[in-house]
Amino acid sequence: MGREGTTGSPFPLQELWESLGQQSEESRPPGPTPRDPRQQAFSEVRQPSMPQPGGPQHFPGCSLSLPCKECSPYAAHLYDAEDPSTPLRTVPGLCEDYCLDMWQTCRGLFRHLSPDRELWALEGNRAKLCRSLSLDDTDYCFPRLLVNENLNSNLGRVVADAEGCLQLCLEEVANGLRNPVAMVHARDGTHRFFVAEQLGLVWVYLPDRSRLEKPFLNISRAVLTSPWEGDERGFLGLAFHPSFRHNGKLYVYYSVGVGFDEWIRISEFRVSEDDVNAVDHDSERIILEIEEPASNHNGGQLLFGDDGYLYIFTGDGGMAGDPFGKFGNAQNKYVLIWLVGGLVYGPPTPWPRRTQDHPRSLRGPPQAHPASPHSADDVLPIFAYPHKLGKSVTGGYVYRGCEYPNLNGLYVFGDFMSGRLMSLRENPETGQWRYSEICMGRGQTCAFPGLINNYYPHIISFGEDEAGELYFMSTGMPSATVAHGVVYKMIDPSRRAPPGKCQIQPSRVKVRSRLIHFVPKEKFIRRTESTPRPTKAPRRSRPTAAPPAPTPQPPRPTSRPGRRRGSGRRRGRLGTADPEPSNGAVRLVRPAGLSPGRGRVEVFAGGRWGTVCDDAWDTKAAAVVCRQLGFLYAARAAKRAEFGEGRTLPILLDDVRCTGSERNLLECAHAGLGSHNCGHQEDAGVVCSREDPDL
Repeated sequence: MGREGTTGSPFPLQELWESLGQQSEESRPPGPTPRDPRQQAFSEVRQPSMPQPGGPQHFPGCSLSLPCKECSPYAAHLYDAEDPSTPLRTVPGLCEDYCLDMWQTCRGLFRHLSPDRELWALEGNRAKLCRSLSLDDTDYCFPRLLVNENLNSNLGRVVADAEGCLQLCLEEVANGLRNPVAMVHARDGTHRFFVAEQLGLVWVYLPDRSRLEKPFLNISRAVLTSPWEGDERGFLGLAFHPSFRHNGKLYVYYSVGVGFDEWIRISEFRVSEDDVNAVDHDSERIILEIEEPASNHNGGQLLFGDDGYLYIFTGDGGMAGDPFGKFGNAQNKYVLIWLVGGLVYGPPTPWPRRTQDHPRSLRGPPQAHPASPHSADDVLPIFAYPHKLGKSVTGGYVYRGCEYPNLNGLYVFGDFMSGRLMSLRENPETGQWRYSEICMGRGQTCAFPGLINNYYPHIISFGEDEAGELYFMSTGMPSATVAHGVVYKMIDPSRRAPPGKCQIQPSRVKVRSRLIHFVPKEKFIRRTESTPRPTKAPRRSRPTAAPPAPTPQPPRPTSRPGRRRGSGRRRGRLGTADPEPSNGAVRLVRPAGLSPGRGRVEVFAGGRWGTVCDDAWDTKAAAVVCRQLGFLYAARAAKRAEFGEGRTLPILLDDVRCTGSERNLLECAHAGLGSHNCGHQEDAGVVCSREDPDL
């Protein structure tokens, strides 16, 4: 929907609107008021009164609804603001018949609605003026859109594609983080937000997104974790006391260990008396420690309920199949492992879950899990999805912010393994929940300054800021020591709140540390909007923008750097074809518009090209591919067909496990040539670089 909801006019209209509204009340003729407010608005603007000399106060009844069209859900259409290359209108587009009527009676009003002197110059020429104010799409011209049932019936809904996938955009908020596991605010009016890294550090971000150089908390020496990808131990949770503004208390959840003994620890800290942006590390008071029988499924969520109690979500203690006891820890209400507090029953996940916003989310996390026979008073999950959609739910939040009205009431969550963003919305009449996948906006939807349409695939956690806006954190490499983590803000381009409605007034904070100003690094990935979509769309499992549709011409493989052009086969001439690639050769196939060095991995083996399944696909395998192609570094390993599905090719490799020193992928351990249990929605890819991505 482009700049849906974007304001069209920079001209200050508040005083004009107030004066017009006052005159409207004084001059409205007596009589019954139409029942339908849309008909009422239509009636008012269709019957303008004769013009009067002087300022706007002398135009009672003329175009009273025009100034507030900036706040219309269809402002992007009315002001022709969808194309970033076109200048913004200062007056909304008018239907031709209405413009002709308005010219006859109210044409002097335009100089009070717009600062555009070129528009003023057309005041004496009815045809030119109305041509200038017309819209190509007459469905959206004013006031016809007020009574257009097709348009107004969809108000309040997030825009979705033909398959029902919600079209959202993202805004990069923070980057360079090492597995960001939590983002919280202190509810103290400062609108700071605090981001915790798995390594044991918590950083303070101010409302302008600058970060304090000195960490808010640093207990990395006490935290048990490792550089291994997927290690679930570490700093896992953070919660501020509801009265933090007055008592300065906060609570943390982290893994500790000595020798072969490991346990989780919940501690209370106090903020420093000298610096509100730093914790007094000597104030730690250990509240609870629980022995961990294994090193995974460690939980980590800390939440204060409306009753003022602190709820601690501990996980089930780990190990495949939850083998502890008759039913396992996850289904045993009498062990401390899995949950302290007795509110939630559900599956183990490697990352903290965020399910506190809706009571049903508390009682039933949105994922299926093998369970023991349940009694009649058990509350079942509100939603379950199969492993083909994902294998590790990352719980989220119900949106209750101000900036994006259509998102209100939408529960947003994700999957750590598949990189899917998903949503649920409750039908208040039936109590049923409707599932919708979330895709990145297609075409020009996100092509505006500051917005992006892609994200790193490993979704670790979700968060809210103090105003209720929604964020999530993900990384390209799930290691506690690799700074590939990014915080994203979720943006609904289909409708924004009226200008000025969502302004915040943060309380002042005295800053003693040096500030590091935020510099975004993620880029909008431009895709050809005219590319035809396939009849059967690919599964929307990739964690970037919508899956690239097949183009009329085959995608261009990335060749080795330095390879000369024009060396391919020429039609009608023999003996000029390239020699057959060697066994184990690789190439990258990328959608149009992406730079070389990134794409879907295709390998040549057994006399044919084929794709690689992303099971066990990691940066070590990516490093082998990148080195084969002449690149020094592998920035990240891409999964879930991030660069499109190679549907016309066989899947040649699965379960590829490399040490990183192999000369090609065939030297890595794998399931056997052509042996796999995958679909092309799991095609692996890489992003290569000639520069060290960690610098």
